[in-house]
Amino acid sequence: MTQLLMPKATAVWLVDNTALSFEQIAAFCTLHPLEVKAIADGEAAQGIKGADPVITGQLTREEIAKAEKDPAYRLKIAPPKVKLPEVKSRKGPRYTPVSRRQDRPNAILWLVRNHPELKDAAIMRLVGTTKPTIAAIRDRTHWNSQTLTPMDPVTLGLCSQIDLDMEVNRAAKERGPIDTTPEQTLLPADQTTSAPAKYDPFEREQAPKREERYDAEKVFANLKSLRTDDEE
Repeated sequence: MTQLLMPKATAVWLVDNTALSFEQIAAFCTLHPLEVKAIADGEAAQGIKGADPVITGQLTREEIAKAEKDPAYRLKIAPPKVKLPEVKSRKGPRYTPVSRRQDRPNAILWLVRNHPELKDAAIMRLVGTTKPTIAAIRDRTHWNSQTLTPMDPVTLGLCSQIDLDMEVNRAAKERGPIDTTPEQTLLPADQTTSAPAKYDPFEREQAPKREERYDAEKVFANLKSLRTDDEE
């Protein structure tokens, strides 16, 4: 079923330009009847300009006239005149214009450095590359590794910010919560709160004093030799 554009603005227009009941307008605009009554009393939707659903092709004059005659009748939104094709989900790698293909290695390098949690399949979806190219850039074996510069793929126009955020969030969910518990680097509390050992200076081992002993015979022999030298 086609959705109504600008339901509140449409309700403002229907209140001001038709004789429809509050219940009919509420049912068509997916609002509560009390909210429609507040719009009619000027208590709600102040400053909102009414939108004519007839001009936008969502309602016909005949449908409005039919509903005004029968309060039990419920307005039906007019079918769109132009049918848009259904948007199908894209499968496989993204197509990259020829003018942007030279920027893909720089974008891959940026993704590898800034979002290492992304798998190769996610990078392939974002920039439209191949697994060998990603592996070569990761291992620095790419033929142009020396001149590569990390560049944001969104800035390069290779993908949208929405696609990048979606892939990053998906990778984060697959990886699971990160353990942020810090490693224990401090000493246990029983060691840091225990009373320090008391220092007893009397328990210190004192170095034994060396007792010097003198040999009397050697002393007299030295004196005798000195006396002999003086006599000579």
